[in-house]
Amino acid sequence: MPYTYLVTSHSPASPDAVFAVLLRAATWPQWSPIDSAAVEGDGDPAAPQQVGDVRVFRTGRGAARERIVHLVADRHFRYTNEGGLFRSFRGTVDLIPAPAGGTDITWSAIFEPKLPLSGPFWRWYLTRFMQRMADGLAGYADSAENRPGSGS
Repeated sequence: MPYTYLVTSHSPASPDAVFAVLLRAATWPQWSPIDSAAVEGDGDPAAPQQVGDVRVFRTGRGAARERIVHLVADRHFRYTNEGGLFRSFRGTVDLIPAPAGGTDITWSAIFEPKLPLSGPFWRWYLTRFMQRMADGLAGYADSAENRPGSGS
């Protein structure tokens, strides 16, 4: 049985600044609960990633392998979690220009855990964890966009 979560946040930063942060795995430990990030193969985590890239995020003793599967510049970021605790997992980050300025961020996923009956726990846990991710992304993108001499 599939489960979902959906969290939202608002960033004063423009959609292109938020998107630029999402594409660079190296930034994720700076704005999220993630401890470290790498790109499989010869990928540079500081460079913008693209469709097909697999990023490995470590938090504590756990690791997540995430493949970028769809990108729409400054609007849409979709990934799958490969292996691990989930039979299937598709995450999406949508960026919408806010009417009063900045960017409304919606981070959601549909997933199916491998362990039977663990779905309610994972929905509860991921909703809280991903809210921290969305809020961290919102704040970091704003500070990166407004940092002198920095383009995100």
